Amino acid sequence: MVAIHDLSQDDRPLTIRRRFNRILERYLPEGLYPRSLIIIITPMVLLQSIMAYTFMERHWDQVTKRLSRAVAREIAFIIELHDVQVIDETSEMAFVEMVNSELDIGFSIQHNAELPPPAPKPFFSLLDVKLSGQIDKRVDLPFWIDTVGHSGWVDIRVKVDTKLIFRFLTEESRAYASNTHIFILWMVGSAVVLLGVAIIFLRNQIRPIQQLAAAAHSFGMGRDVPEFRPRGASEVQSASRAVLHMKERIERHVEQRTAMLAGVSHDLRTILTRFKLQLAFLGDSEQIHDLQRDVDEMQHMLEEYLAFVRGDAGESSAEISLSAVLERVRQDAGGAGGKISVDVDEDLIFEAKPNAFKRCIDNLVSNACRFGDVVNIQGKVTKKGVTVIVEDDGPGIDVALREDVFRPFFRIDDARNQDESGTGLGLSIALDIARSHGGDIVLSESELGGLRAKVVIPN
Repeated sequence: MVAIHDLSQDDRPLTIRRRFNRILERYLPEGLYPRSLIIIITPMVLLQSIMAYTFMERHWDQVTKRLSRAVAREIAFIIELHDVQVIDETSEMAFVEMVNSELDIGFSIQHNAELPPPAPKPFFSLLDVKLSGQIDKRVDLPFWIDTVGHSGWVDIRVKVDTKLIFRFLTEESRAYASNTHIFILWMVGSAVVLLGVAIIFLRNQIRPIQQLAAAAHSFGMGRDVPEFRPRGASEVQSASRAVLHMKERIERHVEQRTAMLAGVSHDLRTILTRFKLQLAFLGDSEQIHDLQRDVDEMQHMLEEYLAFVRGDAGESSAEISLSAVLERVRQDAGGAGGKISVDVDEDLIFEAKPNAFKRCIDNLVSNACRFGDVVNIQGKVTKKGVTVIVEDDGPGIDVALREDVFRPFFRIDDARNQDESGTGLGLSIALDIARSHGGDIVLSESELGGLRAKVVIPN
């Protein structure tokens, strides 16, 4: 029997495609806008480069070949014309003037001269190669050519006879396609225009997606975005409407649950009120005091349960001062005993749900005061957002249980909650409030020896 092993995605062998995708994920930017620009710009640049290379190569080759052929034919024609005529000194001057005026080639005759030594060849010169080939094909005589010695000119010398040199000095544009810079300018200019249009178009298409992401982030942090409207392409508008409908369903669900809990709370409080009235008529005894404490504890537990289920529903976000909130928390927890210190920037203003955020810190501070003698509260701004740290010198919590303590009704069977009454919902409520603001709570060991609770609320 053959065992079949299911390979996970990380255990599968790396194929070329997966390696290529990993390289792209590593080096590509994370944002959708720069990625979209790369997707559009890269094919455009490659296509223009291929077209430019193909066109320019054929343009230079064909046009330069034809121009060089025409210059070589003129040189061959002048040499043949000189050979078929008997030219003396007077007619030679007329012959040179006629050639220069009719062909405009810069012709001159040098007597008692030799060809110069070979001129240095450029590293790459299409003109030198083409023109030399055409002259060699049509003029069966020794010649010398210089395409770089005179800027913008081509110097050609042909040894017609012993001590007789024909020199041709012509413009480079007659033998070489020198107008390529115009094509390059047009190509670059059109590319810039196309890229500008692409950037503007992409920005208009990406902006609705960015607005949708920002709105979803605000909705997740419990904030309202009244100016948000579905915009952009049909798919983006569909996703925006889906987010709005989801937000409406969540709000409707929370409203219905809150209304139901308000009714339940009213009924239960009515019953507890009757209990209290009946106990008040029973007189004053130790048993009555025990029953009253039980009723008070039931009411406190009921409030805790309802607060946990209700969460921060119905409260809107507002700008609050962190120093003011933490000072109120310190004052409220002052009666719990212990030494509480607060360290926070005075001008730290951020957006949150005031009552819910204070309740989150209240629960952490009351938990620290219950098990520690010294409690430090620190508030600061980091790259991740607003951070509040609550530390105590109590017994702390084992690393294995730091995730479990956030579960509703979870109780630790150690010294941290022995002989302590409570519902087991304090940390659960605090975590629920932090996450409703888009943040989180992390527990770790404090420098004081106890527990360190770190609350992070993103900006």
